[in-house]
Amino acid sequence: MGSAPPVFIGAEEVEKYLHRASLLLPALEAALANFSAGPAGGVVQPVRTVVPVHRHGGFLGVMPAYSAADDALTTKLVTFYEHKKDSSVPSHQATVLLFDPRNGSLKAVLDGSVITAKRTAAVSAIATKLLMPAFAEVLCILGAGVQAYSHYDIFTELFTFKEVRIWNRTKEKAEKFANSVNGPVQVCSSAQEAVTGADVIVTVTMATTPILFGAWVKPGAHINAVGASRPDWRELDDELMKNSVLFVDSREAALTESGDVILSGAEIFAELGEVVKGTKPALPEKTTVFKSLGMAVEDTVAAKFVYDSWSAGN
Repeated sequence: MGSAPPVFIGAEEVEKYLHRASLLLPALEAALANFSAGPAGGVVQPVRTVVPVHRHGGFLGVMPAYSAADDALTTKLVTFYEHKKDSSVPSHQATVLLFDPRNGSLKAVLDGSVITAKRTAAVSAIATKLLMPAFAEVLCILGAGVQAYSHYDIFTELFTFKEVRIWNRTKEKAEKFANSVNGPVQVCSSAQEAVTGADVIVTVTMATTPILFGAWVKPGAHINAVGASRPDWRELDDELMKNSVLFVDSREAALTESGDVILSGAEIFAELGEVVKGTKPALPEKTTVFKSLGMAVEDTVAAKFVYDSWSAGN
């Protein structure tokens, strides 16, 4: 008698069980803290392997992790391509494989695109809760892709902003965003206009050179830098990187993968998990940057949440 074949949980079903990214907050806070606790935290997670597909301008990322606290074992496979011509295909596509850690059997294959969008936005929200200035009123989003929507949803659910602004390289996408979300959004014609006076800034672009400059940023603002996941890609300029207190999800990953960190030479103050644990201070009165690269263990706990919810319903 062989083991049962793996179940497939597609994007629609994942969305059903993860209808709000905030459902992941407790599991993600615990995962961040466990990761930053080192071996005692029980997270085994190598830096992602990235295979460049030069001929087509794409990349394949492989992201395995095991979390002892959750007894969960997964690998995410993610492709990211800058589709300059064919925008019908998303820039990022992903699949998560969930294994039975007791015997290595593949239990489930899950759509990873919804998981990636939701867990990334939820981790940015955790950083923002800890690092944003008191009485933050203006939210600015640079970029209008999938991550812009997931960040908007959880940020407007958890925080009370008086104003939300968006800028995108192609204005039509920003206008489409403003017309399709539940709430007023001001479409700005330049990144500088969007950023000026903003308390919380989210960069979710495919930029390879800086689009956000320190000279524009209000002192004390908090920035979630989510794009630029390659060592030669940038979203933030040197002035901003060097004059902010820098938080990262993983020191090792940031020093391997983040062009913003590597090329600016900015010093990492803390991992987000260290702030969650209370071993490093948050410093919300300072200008802060959270450089988010995304970690495999975030996918692990998100996939386990979805699989457990699916199992309970079946």
